[in-house]
Amino acid sequence: MGQEQVKKLLTTADILPLLHDIASHRQEHFIVLSVDTGRKLITKRIVFIGTIDSVIAHPREVYAGAIADLAAGIVVAHNHPSGDPTPSKQDITTTQQLIAAGQILGVRLYDHVIVAGKRHYSFSANGMMLTEAFEVQGSSGAEFGKLMP
Repeated sequence: MGQEQVKKLLTTADILPLLHDIASHRQEHFIVLSVDTGRKLITKRIVFIGTIDSVIAHPREVYAGAIADLAAGIVVAHNHPSGDPTPSKQDITTTQQLIAAGQILGVRLYDHVIVAGKRHYSFSANGMMLTEAFEVQGSSGAEFGKLMP
């Protein structure tokens, strides 16, 4: 009930209003937005709280809530207390790991958004959601989870 009034999370502009609460935190917060097949929000979770300049996001915890929600996909986000939303090398690596894990689990990662005060960076909007580089080889258990170079 009321599901038809929930806005779809199709663009960064749709996602940003859900992140205002973390944009100015002094510690990094890592958020997971679980979405259904229509990309409507199921739930929003703070999964990790880090330090002033880092947060460690492990795929196990990132996807645990989404799996419990029977989500079709997720959007992840975190804040940069420095005020600069430019992704770090670790942000890029984490995003690549989450893309690969999502492909194995069948829960798509649609975007990773970094907010920093009034500024933001979207991996999707910047062409950084390179799913084709992380396709799972084969369908047999012997190669399940092996990433292609």
